[in-house]
Amino acid sequence: MTRRPVVLTLLAAVAGFLAIDLARSAPLDPYLAPALFALGSGQAAGGAHCAALPAR
Repeated sequence: MTRRPVVLTLLAAVAGFLAIDLARSAPLDPYLAPALFALGSGQAAGGAHCAALPAR
């Protein structure tokens, strides 16, 4: 098997996954989304493993 069919199959699978995801998901509401960069805004980080700091 050469690389070309493998790469084309992988690209088709990724394109299919993206098409299904875009078709089934609700559109994003930019007014409810968290800030992309919240530097100095006073907002606490959340939703990531680095935000789960142990309590003192």
